[in-house]
Amino acid sequence: MGGEQSQTPEPKPQNCPKAVVLLSGGLDSATAAAQAIADGYQPIALSLDYGQRHNRELQAAQVIARHLGIQQHYTIAVNLAQWGGSSLTDPRQTLPQDGVQDNQIPSTYVPGRNTVFIALALALAEAQGAVAIYLGINAVDYSGYPDCRPPYLEAFQALAQVSSKVGLEGHAPQLVAPLVLDSKVDIVRRALALGVPIAETWSCYGGGEEPCGTCDSCRIRDRALWDAGQPQLVSNQGRPLGQMVPLGELDHPSVS
Repeated sequence: MGGEQSQTPEPKPQNCPKAVVLLSGGLDSATAAAQAIADGYQPIALSLDYGQRHNRELQAAQVIARHLGIQQHYTIAVNLAQWGGSSLTDPRQTLPQDGVQDNQIPSTYVPGRNTVFIALALALAEAQGAVAIYLGINAVDYSGYPDCRPPYLEAFQALAQVSSKVGLEGHAPQLVAPLVLDSKVDIVRRALALGVPIAETWSCYGGGEEPCGTCDSCRIRDRALWDAGQPQLVSNQGRPLGQMVPLGELDHPSVS
């Protein structure tokens, strides 16, 4: 079981095509950013401070952007917490720790979040002349979220075609979700191959300075790291490794 690999993608020259990357600071978005660079794009990172209780992820986003050599990184505030509706934005609500049942939308779903985020990414892409928007959306671990599924991405791509100047001209930015059908273990392996600084990413939904190790996001991440042969990266804050729930009990149904 080896240590974390470090094959950081080389920054692209200024004449490479541009891609906006939604960079939350989590493992998935960091991997999507590294994939954009590997695919030959000059990335423009966009992070959102939306009132999330785990805004520690924004610090991680800054570290990741520097590590990947991203020259342009915008962080903007869009307060989705002011009207509630999610345990991710309301610290009075309890975070789920037992996975998501079939046909159930988890309390961590934030109403309209991805729609707002991708709309802002589309605006940035059009203004900066970017030809792609890279997203860390994953439908396997978060299949309970309606805005993390392929049909949602297809619908937003169609919207981009008719709602923007570049779309009407026939070249709207392409939405790229390279991880959408990957398992969490596959994402870890891809991150390792791309040189993502996994230890610097932040997945915990809790509001603390250290990962809680017990929320669904921590448990899925830790189990995947363990199964991918990276035990040194497991948070192990909330429970002994022997008590971690097997991934099969945490994974949600895949989406075709």
